Amino acid sequence: MFKLKICISIIIFSLLIIFTSIVKNQARSLEKKIYNLEKIVQIKEKDFYESQLDFAYITSPSNIDQKVSRLDLEEYYPMEYSKIFLDISNLINLEQKIVTQDKHNEKKIQKK
Repeated sequence: MFKLKICISIIIFSLLIIFTSIVKNQARSLEKKIYNLEKIVQIKEKDFYESQLDFAYITSPSNIDQKVSRLDLEEYYPMEYSKIFLDISNLINLEQKIVTQDKHNEKKIQKK
């Protein structure tokens, strides 16, 4: 009877120690994830505040007035829609075409 009580106590104690270590490890991993997410949020907030500051500076009426007055000195024409790239791959494809065309023209010049 005495041995049975000791065995049960040891088993319960061992289970509680194992359960405690499992919970502690899970809590530690959650804390690490939370810390990493907090760092990401801080970086995003900093970028957001800088963007707000840039927007406020760029769109202030006095700055816009100064920029318009500087732009009035030169004549600007609207850009053709065909020169606006919606994707970087379109620009890369066009640059590759230009490079191959230049190479082809160089070959023609060398043949003459």
